[in-house]
Amino acid sequence: MSTVEIDRVAVIQRVIERRLSAVDAAQQLGLTNRHVGRLVRAYRDGGPEGLVSKRRGKRSNRAYSEQLKQQVLGIVRDRYVDFGPTLVAEKLCEKHDIALSDETIRRWLTEAGIWHTRRSQRQRAYQPRYRRDCFGELIQIDGSEHAWFEGRGPKACLLVFIDDATSKLVELRFCDAESTFDYMHSAKRYLGRYGKPVAFYSDKHSVFRVNKKEAVGGTGLTQFGRALHDLNIDIIYANSSQAKGRVERMNLTLQDRLVKELRLEGINTIAAANEFLPSYAEQLNERFGKEPMNPTDLHRPLTEHDDLEEALCWQEERTVSNSLSVQYDRVLYLLEPGDLTNELRRKRVTVFDYPDGTIAIKYEGVSLPCSAFDKIGNVKQADIVSNKRLGAVLAFAQEQQAKVGLQRSKKAPGRRGQRLIDTEATRQKNPAVR
Repeated sequence: MSTVEIDRVAVIQRVIERRLSAVDAAQQLGLTNRHVGRLVRAYRDGGPEGLVSKRRGKRSNRAYSEQLKQQVLGIVRDRYVDFGPTLVAEKLCEKHDIALSDETIRRWLTEAGIWHTRRSQRQRAYQPRYRRDCFGELIQIDGSEHAWFEGRGPKACLLVFIDDATSKLVELRFCDAESTFDYMHSAKRYLGRYGKPVAFYSDKHSVFRVNKKEAVGGTGLTQFGRALHDLNIDIIYANSSQAKGRVERMNLTLQDRLVKELRLEGINTIAAANEFLPSYAEQLNERFGKEPMNPTDLHRPLTEHDDLEEALCWQEERTVSNSLSVQYDRVLYLLEPGDLTNELRRKRVTVFDYPDGTIAIKYEGVSLPCSAFDKIGNVKQADIVSNKRLGAVLAFAQEQQAKVGLQRSKKAPGRRGQRLIDTEATRQKNPAVR
């Protein structure tokens, strides 16, 4: 019995015992005198259970038929299984002439297990875990896109490398976006400073993990993953953002504190911010860094076999044609004829696309002399342009540059993270400088 029915039992008992009049009982219960008389007769015939509603547990007289309910559920399973209740109600009215309320559809779908309410979707409990014992055992990496310059400059992405055992920032770097080359830049700086850690801990971003289910060829590694494999560094993928909470919480801290520091320092560009980051990272490490449980540093020093330049670059294999040419990124590279190159017809060579923008072609570790022949073509530069023709010339140049960008291969790496360094050392590394 409900609370209301229990209260009615006490009042009706007093009426039957003549300790309370029917008029006063009607006022207390908020009922009419006639209905109080009905309750008295029901109590005398069936006792307290006689006051229980006879409709309880029975189907409402205004309820929709079971046939209509099953018809709607069948339509939803066939055509709208991934639709929400509101959208299902709209489609049933538009296409099937079935007018039902959103809540009716929601209740039916919930009972059938097709729709799950937010209350029923209990979130998984993420319990905290202990830190790693040693410095260099696990490095969490992530990129944080944010308005770091608060409208004073362009939006940027901050690449964050943090040690799990100590919560110390081991690498900070601003870039335009999360790209393979930008992570290679940051990894090279970090590895050169500390050495090789045991493992990196990242999310499932396409830089770190091949996310295409239909991918059947290749090694199953991204370019960044292949580079870490060459350096004998493991990479572990987190299944949720809570799993790499150390770097996620650091991102929130930086989005609060670093933005204000950049404002106070008057820094509005990525280049100036990158110059400021090393000293700022030291301040944060002094304030928020922890002592590891084990003082052993698990970073492994780089050996003579660990070539960061060769590992941290984009590598793809190509087949040498009979004319001693190699095609990469819609550019034809011509190998210079010689004793070595003449024997490479129809053999596989490796194209090294370095983060600084240079290209090298190697066979079994030996660099091959080559020259680039760009089939896309270049915009011809005029020596002197009058002011009257300057606008037209600039418009033509922009049109040609847009065509070049559209014609680049989709399989080639993104160029935003590359920094072309025109130095003598770069030219000696590869004569075919892009």
